[in-house]
Amino acid sequence: MELIATAAPPTTPTTPPLAAGEATLAALAAGYDVIRQPLGEILPRLSAVLSGLVPHRAAAELSTHCAHSPFKSFGDEVYATRIGTADMEPLFRSGTAGQPWQGRAAIAGADRPVIAVMTDATQRGALLVLVRDEDAAPAEDAALAVVQALWTLVVSHFDRLAAEAAPGALARSRAAADTRARVIAELGARHSATLTALLGVLRSRNLHDSAARSTATELAVSGLAELRAEAERDQAMAEERADEAFARLADSLRPLLRHSPVRLELGAPDSTRSVAADVAHTARAIARELLLAVLEQDPVTRVHVGWQITGQELRVTVRDDGPGGMSYCGLGPTRIADRLEVLGGRLDIDPVPGWGTTVSAVIPLTTPDAPAATAIDPLAALGARELEVLTRLAQGHRNRAIAQELHISESTVKFHVAKILTKLGVASRGEAAAFFHAAA
Repeated sequence: MELIATAAPPTTPTTPPLAAGEATLAALAAGYDVIRQPLGEILPRLSAVLSGLVPHRAAAELSTHCAHSPFKSFGDEVYATRIGTADMEPLFRSGTAGQPWQGRAAIAGADRPVIAVMTDATQRGALLVLVRDEDAAPAEDAALAVVQALWTLVVSHFDRLAAEAAPGALARSRAAADTRARVIAELGARHSATLTALLGVLRSRNLHDSAARSTATELAVSGLAELRAEAERDQAMAEERADEAFARLADSLRPLLRHSPVRLELGAPDSTRSVAADVAHTARAIARELLLAVLEQDPVTRVHVGWQITGQELRVTVRDDGPGGMSYCGLGPTRIADRLEVLGGRLDIDPVPGWGTTVSAVIPLTTPDAPAATAIDPLAALGARELEVLTRLAQGHRNRAIAQELHISESTVKFHVAKILTKLGVASRGEAAAFFHAAA
């Protein structure tokens, strides 16, 4: 959670509220100024722009596209320091994109008048809440329309930054996400330990006054449950399920080939595991760039785009049936490589002349300095047929020769090779062969 608190703004604006028409022009003219602010200053600037149109004491946002701080608040510290994701979630769940709502809601420790604005400028939605004074007059429809338009503009700007996964922004996001995750874990562990110890004392039969003990126990249980729920809510906003993240990628790729003779095959991950938002953004951006690169080859009639999660890695694979002459130079992977370097990933290209090229981008699901899972002998995970294919692959045989020796089709050989690479956690046939010889 990112919190920005300032001295309390005056209850009455120093300048008279703007008429709706004037405010519309002023707010839209300020839109460019808002989005060009550093990321940490956008909410304060947005609040300032809207204050003349809709006076408010505090502003808060819940933005699912933001990997490192999906919740932010700003304004009078009496309000801003008391707003949390638990206050925002009911408004987020019940809000309708494009239909601003004003009414009363439980927020900042009390029932207060608010304006809630939802937008679907990002696929998972984003919420802006303005906390108002008790005597504030209801905002006019024209004013709400301006708030909606400006919030959609801001979120669209955020979503573009996230979708492009620019290396500089990605590095800052990953650093902030790491810090945030550590703080949440430390606070959660500390408070959980405190509440658990309190429960232990209160449940002791050696203590008297059962009524007091019962009441205190209920409070401690409630506090522990809310603490865990808060952590789960925060995690849900900063992560995406792998299958849902891939579905968003698929929706963005299909229009690219809608009128193309090239057939697009999609291989969704068979996992519902959650991945960090910055990893999902990067994987989608890399997959799109790789697809566009392989489509420049001639001829290409089929392209497969898939994700696999193995251990602590997300593997993005783009495989084509082109001439098989693609190289790092032809791919122009500078921007892709920069993104992967930020996350500690790697890019591998495995061209097979006359058969096509497989490009794999591997993105760690944990930070580079995080402890990796205990490794086991990967060869033990291979089936009998996969071991037969790997043995011949390690001897330098191509798919056609392997198919003839094992009396199976080449497409079946390709399927086995793909499964072997996944199980061994390697990116190319050469790496698989080296792995086999090292283990022999």
